[in-house]
Amino acid sequence: MLAFALALGAFTIGTAEFAAMPLLPLVSKAFNISAPYAGHMISAYALGVVVGAPLIMLTTVNMRRRSLLIGLSLFVAITNIASALVPDFHWLLLTRFLSGLPHGAFMGSAAVLASSTAPPGKRASAVARVFLGLTIATIIGVPAATGLSQILGWQASMLIVAGLGLATAVCIARYAPRTPVPPGGGPLKELKSLANRAVWLTLGVCMIGFGGLFCIYTYLADTLLRVTHTSPHWIPLIMMVFGVGTTIGNLVGGALADRSPARAAAGMLIFSTLVLLIYPSTTPHLALLTPTVFLVGAGIGLSAVLQTWLTQMAPQGQAAVSALLQCAFNLANAIGPWVGGLAIAAGYGFASTGYVAAALSFGGLLLWVLAYRADAPQETVVQSR
Repeated sequence: MLAFALALGAFTIGTAEFAAMPLLPLVSKAFNISAPYAGHMISAYALGVVVGAPLIMLTTVNMRRRSLLIGLSLFVAITNIASALVPDFHWLLLTRFLSGLPHGAFMGSAAVLASSTAPPGKRASAVARVFLGLTIATIIGVPAATGLSQILGWQASMLIVAGLGLATAVCIARYAPRTPVPPGGGPLKELKSLANRAVWLTLGVCMIGFGGLFCIYTYLADTLLRVTHTSPHWIPLIMMVFGVGTTIGNLVGGALADRSPARAAAGMLIFSTLVLLIYPSTTPHLALLTPTVFLVGAGIGLSAVLQTWLTQMAPQGQAAVSALLQCAFNLANAIGPWVGGLAIAAGYGFASTGYVAAALSFGGLLLWVLAYRADAPQETVVQSR
């Protein structure tokens, strides 16, 4: 039941982050602003993640993970209720920033707790089960929140997330063990682990390599409407296909990472690069685009793989690297759409986001080569144990 409680929290976080993207047309209409300006609410959330993840993780190193996760879940609930009650868009930007603060710390703490309570050889799979909630959010949470918001207003999505946050707090209080804080820990010890060059290169793999997935996902709805020429009713269904892909990719990635996270990361990046290269040629045809979107979503399996690889690199700094991984993940969420937007603005069309995404994924693969070389001696030691 601990796995369920942590996955529920990840489901809440995933719904909070990803459901905001389909809300942009509703938000721009409600506040009478342009769609690009409404997109700042996405950036505000991502900024909150980047600021909150390292700050919270490093200042709560000596706090029980159970207590921290309960507190973060309640904070998610409170800030999303506040988002639903804002009088204007500027207040929404503030509350979205605040709601992003606990994101990275929650996911990092949940991953560390899941890994520490799993038997050796199964830790990557345990982390993947936590991220499973994140991917299921793209299948159920995002379409449900989007559909209800189209009927009841954009605030419905925020209130759904608030309810999920409260439910997560209750489940964690009920099922999470009261494990003591490991002795000898502290912010300085966590920070020392960041002297490892391989850690920063691996974070770069996430920041660049994942940018491709977000580049596609952000402009998928517009691609469906303007390139594939589908009805708007197809958008939630295709988003669900994407979500199914992320779920299966996450499970496969976790299983592969139990053997060798470094090699699994390379495999996922090569796979994503090839899929993204064929994406543009499938965009005019719904029958071809649908399975391609599924395969694009499967690339998210890289997240559990990198989480496991980083904790192997820095066993004494798991809280710090887990938090920084969430920062890198959200920087990818900013980089991918930004670079894709440049290609669209330059007149290359929405289908060109596939080539941009493939370039980002390949860039992540190049960084993987450097990270693997830097970490090769350490991985040899880990595998020999």
